[in-house]
Amino acid sequence: MNSPVFLTVSMSPTLQKTLVFSSLVRDTVNRTGEYRLDTAGKGLNVCRVLCQLGKNVVHITQLGGALRPLYLELCAADSLNVQWVESYSNIRLCYTLIENAQTPSAPRRITELVEESEEVGADTEKELLRKFSSLLEKCSSLIISGTKARGFSDVLIPEMVNRAGAEKRTVILDLKGDDLIKSLPFKPQIIKPNLDEFLSTFAPELPCENTAAVKERVKKICEGLYDEYRCEIVLTRGKEPVWYTENGKMFEYVFESVPPLNSTGSGDAFTAGLAAAFGDGACLPEAVAEGARCGALNAALLKPGVIR
Repeated sequence: MNSPVFLTVSMSPTLQKTLVFSSLVRDTVNRTGEYRLDTAGKGLNVCRVLCQLGKNVVHITQLGGALRPLYLELCAADSLNVQWVESYSNIRLCYTLIENAQTPSAPRRITELVEESEEVGADTEKELLRKFSSLLEKCSSLIISGTKARGFSDVLIPEMVNRAGAEKRTVILDLKGDDLIKSLPFKPQIIKPNLDEFLSTFAPELPCENTAAVKERVKKICEGLYDEYRCEIVLTRGKEPVWYTENGKMFEYVFESVPPLNSTGSGDAFTAGLAAAFGDGACLPEAVAEGARCGALNAALLKPGVIR
């Protein structure tokens, strides 16, 4: 392959409505004239940022229902190569409510309202896996992000990772729970959940807090995962420094935190920057730095899952 071709996968397509308010008052009508509608979903956000970084990328998902033409129209407006299979399920709508700061020192309040995806049709998984295999032949890197819609089996994502590993593709996973645990035996190169997702998967008894005890426990878990699966781990923590491993040893990347305009999609922008740099041959610390740069660029923009 002359240049890296990224294949991004997301099985919960989303239309994201972003609404900006001067303030929100409960139990009454709140009106705004500042709003936008965009395609979203973790894998689609990764795809869009990779595209904006000048990378060759194709996205695969499931689509159905009356909103599919609108979804594809918005993807085309962003010049995204989206491949899909029929799912006979409606595309979910999610909402970001942004409440502007009332004083210069006060942070904006950003609230996300998330619909769960509808259950996909009986043949969707078979058709998705068939299309995935044909696309994988042309790609050098696979990125799987987010939760899957109901109706997909627990073996789908691990099977994708298995096939990619057998084809010697670079695999980056932004997953949690059983989808992540069951994919690890197929040795992805990098896993990139946020800290809350990581703890809920590997240490649910721990609080998601920035304490020395939590960091030490995370360090030991990361060392154990590296010893068993040889995967590097990158843990984003919002505005806090990124924890990441290199050869199984934990390090910290400190970046300058800026007040966000809209933080929705910043983790996905991070994943895209990380994957792009890693695909270009950067070492992991350099890739983490590029991920943090892209995450910050996204947070400064109103549209989710973009860097410009």
